[in-house]
Amino acid sequence: MIAFAKRMHGRLRARKVQLALAIRIAVAAVAAYAVAIALHLMLPLWAVLTSLIVSQMSVGRSLKATRDYMLGTIGGAIYGGAIAVLIPHSGEGSLLALLVLAVTPLAFIAAINPSLNSATVTAVIVLLVPTMHQGANPLDSAFDRVLEVTVGALTGLLVSFVVLPSRAISQIRVNAAALLELLAAAFAELLAGLTRGLDNDALHRIQDGIGAAVTGLQATGAEAERERSAHLSSGPDTGPLLRTILRLRHDVVMIGRASGGPLPANVQTRLARPLAEVSEAIVDFMRAVAASLRNSGGDVDIQRVDDALQAYATEVAAVRSEGLIRGQPGDVAERFFALGFSLEQMRQNLNDLDRCHDEWCANMMTKQAGAKS
Repeated sequence: MIAFAKRMHGRLRARKVQLALAIRIAVAAVAAYAVAIALHLMLPLWAVLTSLIVSQMSVGRSLKATRDYMLGTIGGAIYGGAIAVLIPHSGEGSLLALLVLAVTPLAFIAAINPSLNSATVTAVIVLLVPTMHQGANPLDSAFDRVLEVTVGALTGLLVSFVVLPSRAISQIRVNAAALLELLAAAFAELLAGLTRGLDNDALHRIQDGIGAAVTGLQATGAEAERERSAHLSSGPDTGPLLRTILRLRHDVVMIGRASGGPLPANVQTRLARPLAEVSEAIVDFMRAVAASLRNSGGDVDIQRVDDALQAYATEVAAVRSEGLIRGQPGDVAERFFALGFSLEQMRQNLNDLDRCHDEWCANMMTKQAGAKS
């Protein structure tokens, strides 16, 4: 039992962000229902559903969800209420025609701007709810809908602020660390492929997951900047770190293209050791930065990367001066020079990563010192 409890505790700690979200959602749903009942809202269901929708992984994402849902709801309520009042209708046939008139333009707008997709739902509710309740009218339905959504949105947003709040700036450190580890693993395998070559299936397998991780990191960065602009969190500008990691991703893609086939045997013999040292140095550096970001601090030294790349550049110059590339097929020479260019670009981007890491570590140390004081 003790061993089982320890395993469960470890798994829960690894998923603490997701667990905190589940708790926030539960609290938001209960609170929204209680407020809706206290205010005698006609349909408390919509307050509860709205609180679930706006309770997101981070405060920044909750802000965006609340803004988008409120804008869509208000727009849909105004449009649905207006056409219901201005266009006379009675009977199922005219109601169906009115429903088409309500849904078509709002669905078109939502297709262009998905953040407003709640407008279509709201307009339908405004039109149809009066048909299910005697004495109700479209204007009352529109007002009730906006009030119910407002209660749910504000409740969910308030819970996001006060119940186990999760800041996007903290998630960026975790997500950036995970992406750097993916890039490090891919880089090591791609360089190893220079001795055996890699087919398209192998290249795609190595790159699997990196694109999705990049997209997720950029979305989290937008949430962090939204929090910063609202003065809900403090921290360094996320732009330099995200742009640097994106450039490293491009470097790995370029190196993957250079790894499409093995280098000539005599060139492999000369470059095997320098490339192995480059691979080990860069992989260790990226993993060290990842661990430092995840653990809010740690020692990182880029000097070994610079030394390994300089040794590789020296050996490449010797290979060229001895004419080992002369007479090779065009695609082989192209991949040889593309590899050198990509590694030089990667050197610059790794130095940028080192500067970004220093900035983030300095910010984290300042926060820790402020918390202690």
